[in-house]
Amino acid sequence: MTLDIQWLELEGAAVLRPRRFDDARGWFSETWSEESLRNIGIHFQATQDNQSLSRHQGTLRGLHFQTGAFAQAKLLRVLRGAIRDVLVDLRPESAGFGRWLARDMDAADGTQIFIPRGFAHGFVTLAPDTEVFYKVDTPYAPAHAGAIRFDDPELAIDWGICSKAVTLSPADRDAASFASWRQRNA
Repeated sequence: MTLDIQWLELEGAAVLRPRRFDDARGWFSETWSEESLRNIGIHFQATQDNQSLSRHQGTLRGLHFQTGAFAQAKLLRVLRGAIRDVLVDLRPESAGFGRWLARDMDAADGTQIFIPRGFAHGFVTLAPDTEVFYKVDTPYAPAHAGAIRFDDPELAIDWGICSKAVTLSPADRDAASFASWRQRNA
């Protein structure tokens, strides 16, 4: 797997761009190689693939995470459409604790984002009929899953869209505040 890597300001998070080989037919790209990732310092052994379709622009999924031994690292890419992808560092020992970053991603360039364990993650769709694909290194464990409100005032995340215009699941609408999550995990 030949790729370009950009390490992000929150430790362990990275944007990966697998190289594409173009010809008259279109392009080819190797999108996953455990060995190639290990060679650049990312130790990620996928155990499950997930894919979502969001029919409407403004669909927001997140901010989700899993805890303890069930914490998940993710490798995510957009198959169709576009998103603003958001990561929040939930690692209390990290210099980035409580900080977030956002990246706009689309299917056209094949960019991927690596999200290490210990982060809350979410995205909002910037186009209708957006499909997102991601690999995780730990299966979904409902008893260890959690969520933080996307519009938490302490985090003040810029989703690039009016919060009144988002489509949310009931669980995401009722998610905990960052302050209440922090108090429970102190």
